[in-house]
Parts: sequence; C-alpha cells; structure tokens
Amino acid sequence: MTEDGAATGARYIGRFAPSPTGPLHAGSLVAALASWLDARAQQGQWLVRMEDVDAPRCVPGADEFILQQLATCGLVPDAPPQWQSARSPLYQRALDQLVAQGHAYPCACSRKDIEDAHAAQGHTRERHAALPYPGTCRQGLQGRAGRSWRFNATDFKQKQALALYGHALTATNTAANHLLQWHDRRLGEQHQDVTQAVGDFILRRADGLWAYQLAVVVDDADQGITDVVRGEDLADNTPRQILLQQALGVPTPRYLHTPLVCGDNGEKLSKQNGARALDLADPLQALASAAQVLGLPPLPNPHIRCISDALTLWVAAWRRNYNGAP
Repeated sequence: MTEDGAATGARYIGRFAPSPTGPLHAGSLVAALASWLDARAQQGQWLVRMEDVDAPRCVPGADEFILQQLATCGLVPDAPPQWQSARSPLYQRALDQLVAQGHAYPCACSRKDIEDAHAAQGHTRERHAALPYPGTCRQGLQGRAGRSWRFNATDFKQKQALALYGHALTATNTAANHLLQWHDRRLGEQHQDVTQAVGDFILRRADGLWAYQLAVVVDDADQGITDVVRGEDLADNTPRQILLQQALGVPTPRYLHTPLVCGDNGEKLSKQNGARALDLADPLQALASAAQVLGLPPLPNPHIRCISDALTLWVAAWRRNYNGAP
C-alpha cells in the first residue's frame, strides 16, 4: 500500500456517484468528466453508482435521465450501474461490525437537543455550519429511547492514541493524534480533527435511512474503488470516511477534489441552489465548459465536433496534470 492508501500496482477503479434528486447540472458534469478522465488517464475502470439512499429526496426517473445525459456526453460506465437502495444488507452488516467492536452506539438526541446542549455552554452556530455532537449519549441513553446510531469517533481516536503511545500518552500527543491528516491529489496536504469539527457522527438516521458517510465507505470498499474524484465541497467528508475505513478494516482510496462551479450568488451550484439542468443541445460545448473549469486546454481546432476526439485530447492533458506523464 502507498501512503495515500491506494494499492501499488493495483488496477485503477474510479466512480461517479450522483444523487438522483434531479438532472445533472454544470457542476455535476465537472465532477463526472474529471472522474472519467482520471480513470482513462490511468487505463482504469470507471463505474457509476446512484446514491439514492436518501429516498425522500430522489426524483422518480432521475437516475435513468442522468445515465442518458452521461451517455450523450460520451461518458459510459464500464460495468452496469449500481443503486444504493439495493445495498441495505451491506450497510447493516457494517453497522453490526462497528457495534460489536464498540465503535458505534445508539443516540436519543434530536437536532434541538444538540442545539440546546451547545446553547447551555454559550456556543453559537455559524451560518451553514453544523454543530458538532456534544457526546450526550456516548456513555448511555439514560433511560431514553435510541433514535439513531453514531460512530464513536472520540473513543476511536483515543484508542488509536493509546495504541501508538501507550503509557506515554499525554495531552499533547493525544491532541496530535486526533488530527487526521491525508493527501489530496489536487489540494495537497489536508487535516481535520473530526472530534472537534463534527464529533461522533451519524451512521443510521432517526428515520431509519442510512447516512451518507457509512453508505459511501461500504460501497467504495465493496466495489474495490482505488481512487475517488469528486467535488471540493465533499472534501470535509473525507476524514470521517477515512475513520470508518480504518474501523472497518478496508482500504483507503486516493482522493482528488475538483473545483466547484458557483452560481451568481457565489455559492456552490447545486439543485438546492436553483441550478438548471444541463443544456445538452450541444454536448461538446457543455463538455468544453466543464473542461475549462478543470483547467484543461480549449480544443485546438474549432472545427473538432467529435466528442471522442475531444475526450482523447483532454485525457492526455489530464495525464500531464495529475499523473506526471510527459
């Protein structure tokens, strides 16, 4: 294994994992194109996985429409797509493993309970920021009924520190070990203290749905994903996923987080932010716009109208940018 977690000499397997809550938009195409180019640049396999675990937000037919959009752009997966909604037994097995290992516990807290606990300590929430879980149920439910399941990130990092330092454990090296560090192929060295940033995070929600963090880790491991290429907005999810990978004993992929496409208000373009569906009347132009966001060169010949020729040129440029090839 390399320091980044990818198996040396192993076959490359990448993936694009959209949520079928509506059609692809310009930001989605950037992530799809980047993941496809990275797989092709390394002569690997490219998969598509529909992340429909949050069923209430999914739009009927959006999954098939997304596949049509990708095909129109020449981005066709190398194996049949998979749907998270069909994989619940895998997620349950992973949760059972974490519970048996003492890495997960039931939680009775509502969102208001968490807000009240922070308010009692004089903490305020920044705009768009989630409050870290204060650990209320970590030592037991105190007679309340469990609503959800959480990963015990605090104890897990403490056990890692004990294993590393043993009787020499101090406040200083405990704090250092709580800081999870990883390398992003575009952003460089990254770090986060999960226990301070988010606390013990959700694995299964109070409504019975599986949380994104657990589902994506189980899926990536089951599909043998070696490289994850996705939008920069998901970079802060990476440390939580690495912790789960460590707890479950599965490999950590390499990560590359791509630039975001922003709307007129300066915020990330998204379906929640009013992003319009891709206009694929001219799919090559849509791809060229996505390539520009990724820092790839414009097509040298304005008369190139063949998508496959354009993709071939961008694969070579991507290889130069990220794989060190001449």
